[in-house]
Amino acid sequence: MVRPRIGRGVMVDVPATTANIGPGFDCLGAALSLNNRFELRVIEGGPERFDLIIEGSEGSHLRGGPDNLVYRSAQRVWREAGVEPVALEARVQLAVPPARGLGSSATAIVAGLIGANALVGEPLSREKLLELAIDIEGHPDNVVPSLVGGLCLTARAASHRWRVVRCEWDPAVKAVVAIPTIRLSTSEARRAMPRSIPIPDAVLNLGALTLLLQGLRTGNGDLIADGLHDRIHEPYRWGLIQGGRAVREAALEAGAWGCVISGAGPTLLALTSASVAETVSAAMVEAWRQEDVSSHGAVLDLQMGGSLWEALPTATPVAH
Repeated sequence: MVRPRIGRGVMVDVPATTANIGPGFDCLGAALSLNNRFELRVIEGGPERFDLIIEGSEGSHLRGGPDNLVYRSAQRVWREAGVEPVALEARVQLAVPPARGLGSSATAIVAGLIGANALVGEPLSREKLLELAIDIEGHPDNVVPSLVGGLCLTARAASHRWRVVRCEWDPAVKAVVAIPTIRLSTSEARRAMPRSIPIPDAVLNLGALTLLLQGLRTGNGDLIADGLHDRIHEPYRWGLIQGGRAVREAALEAGAWGCVISGAGPTLLALTSASVAETVSAAMVEAWRQEDVSSHGAVLDLQMGGSLWEALPTATPVAH
């Protein structure tokens, strides 16, 4: 395997994701039409050097260095491929805000894996990258759709393999996200959950997930409305999101079929018809404003292509 020369670069486009979607805790996720762009380039320096440049109003708290998630993911690829690690620079056009429940960490993991693999000639298969992504993230709901696109149900089979089912999503169904300025870490959201749940709650979720997937496949709003119910994680997390319940009620009153926590939150996701999507978005933003929380809304589609990369022109090293 050839070590990439200094100046070689790739651009990786990675979509945001919304995970859980109500009853699909830790197994259901969808890629959305909102992307982070990562320009990864080999630079001079040792295997611990990783420079990070953020372009965008978010992410000023993010840092480079060997512990950065993008670089740790890249190192996993090179270790698997038997390649000596190289120093990298990442220039990130950040459209997916961190710690908001839209899969920002998943975009970092996927960008690091795909970019590092591309820089050394793609020795690892997409299936292997998927396995590494789940291992790094710890659960598949965000990283799988971020990598492959679409609506994905991912489960570990009895054979211990990860099995990914691409589910259908009627284009008439719109995803409305209301993204607040407040942050909520995934670890905090997970700590709020109990260690075990009652059997009736698990049974309710199984039924709701079936209804939701059928509703998304057919565009049936009644099925979607009945499917967007959860007893596993949402009851324990609403209290962590300032004004969240009021925003949910505003979405429903404006005509949404349902409104749930996106991932770990605090972003909220409403599923709607196209005819009321903009109305629902405005109502959610206004409800948050009344709770003294700034936010912005977006009407998004399902992103089917997943993560893509392209080679960049090789940069000429600057003489010092």
